[in-house]
Parts: sequence; C-alpha cells; structure tokens
Amino acid sequence: MDLRTSFPHLRHDLAASIVVFLVALPLCVGVAVASGVPAELGLITGIVGGIVTGLMRGSSLQVSGPAAGLTVLVFEAVQAFGLAALGVIVLASGLLQLAMGALRLGRWFRAISVSVVEGMLAGIGLVIIAGQLYAAAGLEAPASGLGKVAGLPGILAEAAGSTAVLTSLALGAGTVAVLLLWPRMPGRVRAVPGALAAVVLATLASTAFGLPVATVQVRGLLDAVQLPGADALGQLTSLGVLGTVLAFTLIASAESLFSAAAVDRLHDGPRTRYDKELMAQGTGNAVCGLLGALPMTAVIVRSSANVHAGARTKASRVMHGVWLLLFAALLPTALGIVPLPALAGILVHAGWKLIPLRTVVALWRGHRGEVLVLVVTAVAIVTVNMFEGVLIGLALSVAKTAWDASHITLDVDDEEPGPVRARLSGNATFLRLPKILDSLEALPQDRPIELDLGGLTHLDHACRAALENWAARHSAPGTEPVQLTGPAVSKVPSG
Repeated sequence: MDLRTSFPHLRHDLAASIVVFLVALPLCVGVAVASGVPAELGLITGIVGGIVTGLMRGSSLQVSGPAAGLTVLVFEAVQAFGLAALGVIVLASGLLQLAMGALRLGRWFRAISVSVVEGMLAGIGLVIIAGQLYAAAGLEAPASGLGKVAGLPGILAEAAGSTAVLTSLALGAGTVAVLLLWPRMPGRVRAVPGALAAVVLATLASTAFGLPVATVQVRGLLDAVQLPGADALGQLTSLGVLGTVLAFTLIASAESLFSAAAVDRLHDGPRTRYDKELMAQGTGNAVCGLLGALPMTAVIVRSSANVHAGARTKASRVMHGVWLLLFAALLPTALGIVPLPALAGILVHAGWKLIPLRTVVALWRGHRGEVLVLVVTAVAIVTVNMFEGVLIGLALSVAKTAWDASHITLDVDDEEPGPVRARLSGNATFLRLPKILDSLEALPQDRPIELDLGGLTHLDHACRAALENWAARHSAPGTEPVQLTGPAVSKVPSG
C-alpha cells in the first residue's frame, strides 16, 4: 500500500502533530498543577482531547485539551468539593454538552456577548497571574481572587527576607523572560515552541546549580486515574455541585465554540459544524470525567500552532494525543525534575495573553458601553468568583442591549397657526419613559397637539399607560384635547 496515495497529507499532519505535542506538553502539566490536581491529570485530558475528541466531527483543525481558562474554576471546585468530585462534575458537564449538541443548541453560543467572553477571559487571566505569582515564589496563595491581589505586596516582603523565595521567584521570572524574548529568536531556534524551551532551560538551570525550588510531584498515569464512586455521584444532589456543573458547561462550551470561530479564520478548509463540535467536546469531557481528569476545551494556542505548522486534516490532532500518551507512559519520571516556578511562569504568561488589551482599546473608541460590560465582568470574577462574575456580566450585557434597543426619537412640527404635530419613532419601553414624558411635557400647552405613534415599532405596557395618562391630563377641561394617531395606541377620551 502506498502511504502517499492513501494518506496524501500524512507528511504535513505528522510534522504539525509534533509541534502541537511540544506546545501542549508543558501547558497540560502547568494547567494541572495550577488547578491543584496531579500533573498526570492534565496529560490525561490532553490525551483524550487529542485521540477521542480529535477523531470526532466538528472543527477539523482545532485542538482540545486542558485550558487555562478553566483553571480558576477547577481549583475552586477541588477546594470546595474534593478531588474525587471533580470527575463527577466533568462527567455531568460532558453529558450536558452532548445533550445540548443533540438539541442543536451549539449555534446559540454565538449569541453570547463577545464583551462578556472577553471579560471572562480577562478576569480569569488576572486571577491566574495573581495566583501563579505565589506559586512562582513557592508560597501558598490565598483562596479568594481578591485575597490573591491584596496579598501581592507580601510576596516582595517574603522575597526580601528569604533566599529560597527570591531564588524561586527569579526562576519564574526567567521563564517569563524566555517566553517574551523567544519570538525574536532566529527562525531555526523558534522551531522549538517557546513554552517547551522555557521549561527545559529552567529545568537545566535548576538541576545544574542545585537550586532550592519545588518540583512536580509524580504519581504515575494509572495511579492518577480516579473512577467516580458512589459517594462522588451522590454529590450531584448538591446545589453547589450543580451550579459548578452548569458553570463548567457554559464556560467550556463558549470558549470552545469561540475558539472554533477564530480557527476558521486561520485556514481555508472545512468550516466548523457547531453542534457537532459541541458533541465532540461533550464526548471528550464525559471520558475525562470517567477517568477523574480535568475538563477540556478547544485551546486557541494549540489550534493556531496546528494550523500554522501546516496541518491539513484532523489526523494531526489525533497524533498529538498519541505522542502525549507515549510520553506519559514511557517517560513519566521526566516530570519529576521540572521546577514548579517554571510552570508558574508559563501560566503567568498564559494569563497575560488572556487579557484582551487590544480589544479594550478598539472598543473604547466606538463602543464604550461594551468596555463597561467587559471590565465589570472581569472585576466581578476577581472579587466574587467565576460563576457569579459571568452571571453579572451576562445580566449587564442584557440590560445594555435593552437600553440600546429602546432608542426613540420625537420629531416636532410647531408651525403657527395650527396644531403642534409630534411623531414618536423607535422602541418605546419603560427604560426610555422619563425621556419620552420630559419631551412631551415640554410641548406647548395652549395649542392642540397631534401625537402620531405610527413610527413606533414596539410599545410596552408601561409606555402605553403613561401616554394615555399624559393625554388624559392634557385633555382636561380648559385645555386643548390631544389627538393620538397610529395603530399602536387605542383612542383616548378627549375629556
């Protein structure tokens, strides 16, 4: 059998899969450690994301695995409900994603305000940066996002009084420096992904100089697997656990489908089928849940690396999962020499990239209301928590949309002699009622008024009642009667 004939894109997909594997390896481990779970669970999610989700239909070139965007939520869930409950939460989220995909709800995630999603990512990025600065210094981070931010000056005080803390922090800072400088390296050097290069260099430095820094704890792939037990399944009756399941589902689905839309803009191949992709993500999360691993999403960093490396088919993402499996099975002890400050540095860099500074600048120029939604969502996530922060952002986005949609104008023709002719156009809702009444009460009171409502596309009950009351008052004895015209309002007695 001629492989070139049977697999015409094998060479391109094989090369791309190796690049994606090298990008994914440090991120899988780093996300797991930052989430407060064994490093192997991040590798398991990467393996499932490559082999299981990669084989399914949906988006042909995007790559799935553990994502920095869910790190904060996973950490909070593990702290609140225990590691044993994580698999049940991820399993339930995967089944819910499967149901949503079967009901063809995937396309509706495109209706979520981009400002809410960007604000969500910004809030996650800020919490990740704050939390990983503690990890880089080898210190225990406060539980709340606000506590992490408030305690940052204390890290400098600890570093000033402890050589071990200063060394650990310096190694993490060096990792970030390598990541920032790597894109400026010669092309041949940049063939190695920056994250992998930063981890390797930090590991070599730590080993060569015997630096007193913490390293990754290795348990072994099979030892890390935790099948859901009856006690863990029983936690699904808890409202807190159900709320976490809903948060996992909504955030993972939104991040995956937004990533798919971004990946579609990077290549000319088949477009994403959103419902199929949602079912693929659901299947992957269900499998991860059964194995007690981290939740997965589509990851734009790996996906863009896959496209830019020349991938042509989904074979590249499947093979990247195979390479992760071989590494985890054959070289597990290699993780034991990786310094934790290096992984913290990678997550700090990843968190910074989640903050959409360019988007904020662009929105500020033309859509400042969207900037408000973005900032409020991010601040709410930092000060409250992930789930409630996203809900606050969604509520504010809906309120802003309602305000924008209730645009209304009053055109007045006040030529004497004759009646004052006024015409309301747009959407008359309670949000604009003060403006409407102020404008009407400013009309001349000593002449007949003809108010045309034919230009209204919507008139809610509050506005209807207010207009009728205003017309009745103006039609009191001794005043000229108001004439209401147009199909939106019934006739009002003239007094």
